[in-house]
Amino acid sequence: MPLSLLLSLSMALLVVGLHAISAARRTGRSQQTYGISLVICVILLGMALVHLLSAAAPATLILPLGLPWLGAHFRLDALSAFFLMVVNLGGAVASLFALGYGQHEPAPGRVLPFYPAFLAGMNLVLLADDAFTFLFAWEFMSLSSWALVMAHHRESANTRAGYLYLVMACFGTLALLLAFGLLAGPQGGYDFATIRTAEMTPGLAALALILVLMGTGSKAGLVPLHVWLPLAHPAAPSHVSALMSGVMTKVAVYGFIRIVFDLLGEPVAWWWGGLVLGLGGITAVLGVLYALMQHDLKRLLAYHTVENIGIIFIGLGLALAFQGNQMYASAALALTAALFHVLNHSLFKSLLFLGTGAVLAATGERDMERLGGLIHPMPWTALAFLIGAAAISALPPLNGFASEWLTFQAILLTPELPQWLLKFLAPAVGALLALSAALAAACFVKAFGITFLGRPRSPAAAQACETDRYSLTALFTLATLCLLAGILPGLVVDGLSPAVSLLNGGARLPVQQSQPWLTLVPVVDVKSTYNGLLVLLFMALSGILAAVLIHRFASHGVRRSPAWDCGFPDVNPAAQYTAGSFAQPIRRVFGSVVFQAREQVTMPPPGDGRAARFEVKMRDPVWDYGYAPITAAVIAISNRFNHLQYLTIRRYLSLVFGALVLLLLGMALWR
Repeated sequence: MPLSLLLSLSMALLVVGLHAISAARRTGRSQQTYGISLVICVILLGMALVHLLSAAAPATLILPLGLPWLGAHFRLDALSAFFLMVVNLGGAVASLFALGYGQHEPAPGRVLPFYPAFLAGMNLVLLADDAFTFLFAWEFMSLSSWALVMAHHRESANTRAGYLYLVMACFGTLALLLAFGLLAGPQGGYDFATIRTAEMTPGLAALALILVLMGTGSKAGLVPLHVWLPLAHPAAPSHVSALMSGVMTKVAVYGFIRIVFDLLGEPVAWWWGGLVLGLGGITAVLGVLYALMQHDLKRLLAYHTVENIGIIFIGLGLALAFQGNQMYASAALALTAALFHVLNHSLFKSLLFLGTGAVLAATGERDMERLGGLIHPMPWTALAFLIGAAAISALPPLNGFASEWLTFQAILLTPELPQWLLKFLAPAVGALLALSAALAAACFVKAFGITFLGRPRSPAAAQACETDRYSLTALFTLATLCLLAGILPGLVVDGLSPAVSLLNGGARLPVQQSQPWLTLVPVVDVKSTYNGLLVLLFMALSGILAAVLIHRFASHGVRRSPAWDCGFPDVNPAAQYTAGSFAQPIRRVFGSVVFQAREQVTMPPPGDGRAARFEVKMRDPVWDYGYAPITAAVIAISNRFNHLQYLTIRRYLSLVFGALVLLLLGMALWR
């Protein structure tokens, strides 16, 4: 009954999308679409949470749809229930935010029909239990999100983003199609139950792993498959950006976990973990370095999605390495850290994207150089954004710290691994993780400081006003969840245990609810523990004590003096620090190597009235050395074969006959 109801509710979202086609033509009907989507997502969220916490047995359902000899298989287990919770929590909050934000949408007819369809597609991916249904739902999710990216298609940058997103989505689906072909084998057992029982040679299993990494990594944003993400996420409306960055990328993570940890089965080769671990470390550092160079708030947040996907894959790589050495207790810690960060990233990244949407609705700007001083007209939005910035910077007692701390605890167990490659690789990745956390904090000092502090840098920022009550409710719902998950991480760990146990041969972390003061004890209490509640109490008490002492013993005299203003008494906002000023030291340290950054100063001689100019030129090595040569080769080959469209009918028939002979020859040799 719960599984059939989940499917019915997912189908109801499709009906809402169809109804929105007509509703979008009438003014004031966007709230109806978002309101119904909110209700459905809340019901789906509650059902998924009940199934996860009750540790219920997996439920299956087969419908006479899809391929005639296969049907459509659906399954609800602990893993899919956890990701259903993540998807529908994000969908519910984004829908709540859109009740107010959607009134500012200039093209509702291009958003409303595809928004609930996008939610339905993500839910169906998580429930699919055969290769055909999985890929069909995956493509439906990709196409509906592509339509949302193209909502503002009249802007050339959005058109380019949509084209690149579509190309990368097709590439990812092709890789997954080939991976499922290997998993199904010559017998063609495409339902997941058959795939689980099939035996694969180590070589084919390794090839399937690489294909799955390419297929799901292109959707999640793993380097070097991330190039579409910083273009597509900013192009979409802000509540859709929150779903794409905070939720859709987690569906891709689900695809990787489902195939590699569940369908591929045992035995796991130890080097699988090293490959995934290395990719995760590189992705985390490059993502945050890319983010530091950005002045566009939404592009900055999109690159931080790349960083956090890297952190998740670090945990998954550690889990694979531990499982490859039959260290299931350590693997449980790494898996818990990865899944915990999946939840955390969906919370604080959705919060930050929605906060950026509130700023965009109030000012029409997302360039930090044209913002500033928004803490005065938008104090509540500023507070919510600050909480999200602290959470993504892994500062205690918020949730980002808890999951990254668990990841570090898993890294500290890697000296027990027998392979020397992993013994060297894991500490190196740990250093990269620490570096990415420090750079993330620097990045969000820039993002919050330039956007909300100081003086307005443009008339739009000076005339801003606070966002609507629906948007504020959504923002503070996420901010509250970030705080609760940070101060009560043990409860989250216990909630994740059924999913971890399913993927890890029954091994899980010890029950945390029985620990005194709800202390988080990942391994044993003699090694390391963390108590977010005590950290919060200490911070609150120390802050209150400092305030009391200052007000009690400080001088009550009032002294006024000119503001320092970086050494300039001018009140011109141009005298303030800029986003480029914050990034300059880090750009000079890392950018000259990673991005080949070059600074050029044009200073006119004395007496020349021309303005001085400072320019920074950077290159993207992934694009320049990876995608640009491929693009050039495709264009060259296309031009070379362009004459084929002008052949006569006899030559076309000759080509078809030759291709048929080659295919038959290939089949004969294969047999």
